[in-house]
Amino acid sequence: MALILSIETGTDVCSVALANDGELLALRESDEGRDHAKKVAMFVDELLRETGVQPADLDAIAVGKGPGSYTGLRIGVSFAKGMCYALDIPLIAVGSLDALTEVAREDFDAGILDVEDDEWGSARLCPMVDARRMEVYTQIFNTSGEALSDVVAEVVTEDSFAQWRSEGKFVIFGNGSAKCAETLGDAIQVSVAPSARGLVRLAEEAFNAGCFEDIAYFEPFYLKEFLVIPSKKKLL
Repeated sequence: MALILSIETGTDVCSVALANDGELLALRESDEGRDHAKKVAMFVDELLRETGVQPADLDAIAVGKGPGSYTGLRIGVSFAKGMCYALDIPLIAVGSLDALTEVAREDFDAGILDVEDDEWGSARLCPMVDARRMEVYTQIFNTSGEALSDVVAEVVTEDSFAQWRSEGKFVIFGNGSAKCAETLGDAIQVSVAPSARGLVRLAEEAFNAGCFEDIAYFEPFYLKEFLVIPSKKKLL
C-alpha cells in the first residue's frame, strides 16, 4: 500500500499519474509534441497541488522504462531518478509495453474498446510502439496482461506474428499500429494511447514485492542502440 507518482514519456504522449494503494487519484497528460522536459515537471506540480499531496508524502516514483523514444525515455527516467534522490524514496521501473497493455485492458473493462466480449477471452494483445518505417517495438500478451513473448523490434510483414494470429483475435494498438493495420489484414486495430494510468497497478505490485531499481545505475530499456547520423548539410 503506497502513494506512488507514475511517469510515462516514451512516446509523443507525456503523462503523469498519482495513485494511492493502486487506485488512480489524478492524471495529467498531453499528446501535443515532444516538449516533455517542460511538461513533466509542470504536470507533477499540478497533480500535487490538486490533490494536496506534499512531495515528502510520496512513497515511490514509477517510470515507464521503454522501449520507446530515446529522448522521451531519458527525460522521464532522469526526472524520476532526480525526485527519488531528492526525496530518498525508491524507483520502480515498468515496461512501457506492459503499461500500454494495461491501458487496453482498462479500456475494455470500461466498454470503450472496440472488441466484442465473446472475442476478448482468447484474444492476443499486441501493443506497438513506433520505431521507423515498418518497424515497431512490440510484445504479445493475453487478456489477463501476462506476457507471452519477449520484447522485440519487429519489421512487420504479412507473415509477422503468424502463431499468435492463429490463436484468436489479434488486437493491435499503440502509435505503431495504424501503419501495420493494412499489412496485418486480419488484425483488429483499436485506439489505445500510452498513459501513466497503465503503470498504476503494476507499480503497486512492484512496490509491495520490493522490486526497486538501483537509482545510480538504472538506465531506460532502449532495446536498440541510439544511432547518431552525421548531417548531410555542409558546414561553412
